[in-house]
Amino acid sequence: MMAGYRQQRPHLKRPIWIIAFVTFFIIFLTGVYVYPSGSGSLASCYFFSGRGCTMFEQLPATPTRELTDAENIAQVVFKEILNKPPVRSKNPKVAFMFLTPGNLPFENLWEKFFRGHEDRFSVYVHASSEKPMHLSRYFVGRDIRSEKVAWGRISMLDAEKRLLAHALLDPDNQQFVLLSDSCVPLHNFDYVYNYLMYTNVSYVDCFEDPGPHGNGRYSEHMLPEVEKKDFRKGSQWFTLKRQHAMIIMADSLYYTKFKHYCKPNMEGRNCYADEHYLPTLFHMIDPAGIANWSVTHADWSEGKWHPKAYRAQDISSEFLKSLASIDETFHITSDEQKKVTILPCMWNGMKRPCYLFARKFYPEALDKLVFLFANYTTV
Repeated sequence: MMAGYRQQRPHLKRPIWIIAFVTFFIIFLTGVYVYPSGSGSLASCYFFSGRGCTMFEQLPATPTRELTDAENIAQVVFKEILNKPPVRSKNPKVAFMFLTPGNLPFENLWEKFFRGHEDRFSVYVHASSEKPMHLSRYFVGRDIRSEKVAWGRISMLDAEKRLLAHALLDPDNQQFVLLSDSCVPLHNFDYVYNYLMYTNVSYVDCFEDPGPHGNGRYSEHMLPEVEKKDFRKGSQWFTLKRQHAMIIMADSLYYTKFKHYCKPNMEGRNCYADEHYLPTLFHMIDPAGIANWSVTHADWSEGKWHPKAYRAQDISSEFLKSLASIDETFHITSDEQKKVTILPCMWNGMKRPCYLFARKFYPEALDKLVFLFANYTTV
């Protein structure tokens, strides 16, 4: 009996060690969940991160320099806006902000787009050259106080801010879309409304271009607040969530840098603030909060200063549906390498069409667009 008992003892040791190991592992996993990777747990990073991480990524970033008073003030304000829960509205609306020199040639098309959804949108018109004659009831009485706008000048940004300021006065406006007089919708209203309302990013085009039409426009006068490594480029046609619209209203530090040091014919460079200010600002303060593409399509394949413009003869249901179905973004650098970056358009983790609107269209295309609207915007 005793001998048999002694022979069994070694067999009891193994399960004890196994139980001890399993117990330790369970305690370890519990700690990982209680202190997840966002709070600085290196172990949880390796176990639960889809892309892994390094010790450097887990440690707080060490500032390379002491921030100025203006930078500290700006960071406090931006963080307060970003961390504050969004304003909840019982009747959330999309603000459509039109930046135009005068008349809006596609009002009749927008009339068809808006009809039946009167409680879910607002319209604002900034006419920089002449007071427009409106044909649609949705545009009558929607002009804001406007000033002259010069292409490529800071006055373009000022007009955008003026539109945002008026639209923000309505607390129901939750999304803010900047459009030109040559823009047309690619989808019906419900599709556009749901696309914008049911996501938590702003559609600001943003990419790094090391070439002459990108970082080549940077001026060291923007230091220390704006470094060359943070300088970005993108289309001016944005869609912003309310928090980001508020940040633009609150910012004076970075806006002033671009006002003074990003303009045409400065130190041999042609810098255009409307192409660089917003991409750079949001890359610096909330890079995860923007989609890095614009939901307004433009064809730059001709390599000119302006995108391709479409005439009546170019318009067909198939052509418009082809624009509406594009589901990848395309960026190309302006340096000798001409590096092309193509990325899928991800909406809440799903690949979806990139564009809700398109430009530029000649006024002569209106009749065809109105005739085809119900067909090409069918989802």
